Amino acid sequence: MIETSLIGYSRGTPGSKTFQATNPTTGENLITEYCSASQEEVGRACELAKLASLSMTALSGRDKAKFLCSLADRIDQSIENIVVIMTAETGLPEARVRAEAGRTRSQLLMFANLLEEGSWVDARIDRALPDRKPVPKPDLRAMLRPIGPVAVFCASNFPLAFSVAGGDSASAWAAGCPVIVKAHHAHPGTALLIGKLVVQSVKECGLPEGAFSLIFGSGRTIGKAIVEDQAVKAVGFTGSRSGGRALFDLASSRSEPIPVFAEMSSINPIFLLPDLGKVEMEKVAEGLHISATMGVGQFCTNPGVVFYPDNDIGASFRTAYLEKMKSSGAGVMLHKGILESYNSGIREMREHEGVEEIISGDELSEPSGCGASPCVLETKVERFLNDPELSNEIFGPSTLLVSYSQSEDILKVAKQLEGQLTVSLFGNERNLDEHENLVDILETKAGRILFNQFPTGVEVCSSIVHGGPYPATTDSRTTSVGTGAILRFARPVCYQGFPDEFLPMELKDDNPLGINRKEG
Repeated sequence: MIETSLIGYSRGTPGSKTFQATNPTTGENLITEYCSASQEEVGRACELAKLASLSMTALSGRDKAKFLCSLADRIDQSIENIVVIMTAETGLPEARVRAEAGRTRSQLLMFANLLEEGSWVDARIDRALPDRKPVPKPDLRAMLRPIGPVAVFCASNFPLAFSVAGGDSASAWAAGCPVIVKAHHAHPGTALLIGKLVVQSVKECGLPEGAFSLIFGSGRTIGKAIVEDQAVKAVGFTGSRSGGRALFDLASSRSEPIPVFAEMSSINPIFLLPDLGKVEMEKVAEGLHISATMGVGQFCTNPGVVFYPDNDIGASFRTAYLEKMKSSGAGVMLHKGILESYNSGIREMREHEGVEEIISGDELSEPSGCGASPCVLETKVERFLNDPELSNEIFGPSTLLVSYSQSEDILKVAKQLEGQLTVSLFGNERNLDEHENLVDILETKAGRILFNQFPTGVEVCSSIVHGGPYPATTDSRTTSVGTGAILRFARPVCYQGFPDEFLPMELKDDNPLGINRKEG
């Protein structure tokens, strides 16, 4: 069977360049072949999106919410098919597939509720003061409007929640933007299944044809062509630092530069403060083991580096953690690309001076070639501070343990840290008071700071921040999860002196939508 891209309501034409997904559990290629889109098909998808922009801008919040709810229902109704295809392409267990489908559905409904309420547009009204001296004040009204067509790149580690109908697409549609999705080569069947559901909902809800397209092909060619097309006005990406930076540089070099909202690398450091007791340290070791190995370590908030005190209490943590990690079996990673990166990262890290491999992450000779075993490396804080490469992310079930002797060492590390998605502190309330400067510094380094909790897992809600300073993301002012994600794909527009009948509903005098507005 040969499948092609979804170009609006149409399908692409079969071509000579095809690829197949591989079952990471068995190592076998799946039977379906997927054709890479042609440059002409990419251009057609972008043109359709451009044509759809004005129509989507005119959609009411209720119309967009109806579409998102329709898509959420279709995903729910198709869960059995999703389980079959996604488990074959990713090796993920059925429970994980169902959970991720639930999260994807919840995200869509979350944005639908946001649209129904309507205040997200940040409507601001300053009424005219014609008699003001020395000059009259004009009537000024502003609100957020959609930025235009958005290119979304499917993430390798979240085939549903950060892919075709995931957070980037959902927030872009909610903002009123057409979406062009670049499918990931590791799970094209999952992408196509969800893509067909999107098309059905687009048609059912009367959205314009260009509201959605799904493109197959190489990121270096097809992805590049999408980002370079002048119809595209923003990019959403979740993946590696090299991939996100390449898209950022490409988008910045266009004749009309556009924003790239890329969520990239993060070591999500954990600081164990010195006053923790032995029992508490052992509990931390147990929780850290679960957090570090969950999903074979393939989460963007996986804790990769742990700083612990070099004393008897710290030694109890180290011993307990090593015992837990030694008991962990190997797991199957999502595809060979992730596994190769994981093994390469371990090989490079163990070659650094002062780094010792305590638990080996040796490459496994499983039939599938995608097996990964946990790894624990160790060094001292002085070496960490003097070797920037020890801050490199290793995406997988590995941990770098870093021992420190003095509280001042923690401050030095915090000041030197790159931008992170998360930073976690473990201690007691007294520790927070004693380390107030540490918290102040970490606020400048991460999008989410945790106290006595582990970072793995991202709650989908209004107050979550899944972002952070570079290189965690390319724009630290945003989040890719939660209702705040919609702000990435909207821009403020001011209407000066407009008659009421020509204003958007959100800005009319009688506030027909009944939304909260700021009026001066």
